[in-house]
Amino acid sequence: MSSIPSRPLGDARGRPLRDLRISVTDRCNFRCVYCMPKEIFGKDFVFRERSELLSFEEIERLARIAVSLGVRKLRLTGGEPLLRRGIEQLVQMLAALRTPDGQPVDLALTTNGSALPVKAAALKAAGLSRVTVSLDSLDEARFQAINDVKFPVSRVLKAIDVAADAGLGPVKINTVLKRGVNEDEILPLAEHFRGTGHILRFIEYMDVGTTNGWKLDEVVPSAEVVQRIHEKYPLEPVKANEPGETATRWRYLDGAGEIGAISSVTNAFCGNCSRARISAEGQLYTCLFAGSGFDLRALLRGGASDAELAVALTGLWRKRDDNYSELRAALTPGNRRRIEMSYIGG
Repeated sequence: MSSIPSRPLGDARGRPLRDLRISVTDRCNFRCVYCMPKEIFGKDFVFRERSELLSFEEIERLARIAVSLGVRKLRLTGGEPLLRRGIEQLVQMLAALRTPDGQPVDLALTTNGSALPVKAAALKAAGLSRVTVSLDSLDEARFQAINDVKFPVSRVLKAIDVAADAGLGPVKINTVLKRGVNEDEILPLAEHFRGTGHILRFIEYMDVGTTNGWKLDEVVPSAEVVQRIHEKYPLEPVKANEPGETATRWRYLDGAGEIGAISSVTNAFCGNCSRARISAEGQLYTCLFAGSGFDLRALLRGGASDAELAVALTGLWRKRDDNYSELRAALTPGNRRRIEMSYIGG
């Protein structure tokens, strides 16, 4: 294909483009206090009209071109991606993509789990590789307070098992820890998922966007998390599956599985970040903490050819110089604009 660059596609820091995260909707049925707080995303909040969102055909086209440029992992996010009507059709379209050497892409989806029990089998049949489920507490009252819509934790736990039974495993469970809120659940969570085959990942509370009231002293460092678990269930580090992974991996010495730690605040991994993000209406963001994006939808709907889209993507990536997490301490004060987590899906 003529859009494949003649040399490896690297950004200004030499980082390749390998992972594309695609938001399919800006809507979510949860109002998690660290992501879409009701004070901001209340009944009067105006979400995007369906016509503003990229169509499945537009998403497939961008993904196909990105794969030709080196992308090997596609992640569907939201909002809550399972709220997008016909999501199975999009999965089937993306699962059919092949790299220049004929390999399938790694296709996954991140969800709050609410619709997963009724969607898991169809998603697997459509070609989805696996799912990641967000779960911030095992305590019923606390979980409902965090999601702020009274959704029961038992239904999310059931969703994880249903997904695994459907072949969407190993299921990854993402837990955002916040000091004074749920750090007392580190061990209970580890104990719950030990031996299940699922992979529990603890995420440092991040300053994504400007609506979650982030404070540095509310971050629970990953080193503290790993140490707490290690003291009761000895761990050893595991080599990353491939360069650019966000999580460090740790294995239980007794063979009961592994956990992960995502340390964007205390141990920034900007140096090997290989991820780009496309919002639901087609804005390309080259950093989770970006303040603005590039309008790909305008090119798509303006008659741009595949070659022209590839040139645009290549140019945007090659001039990318983002390293927000490495500079966070210097940049946090003030009113620096950042895009919201709910808008580009983490």
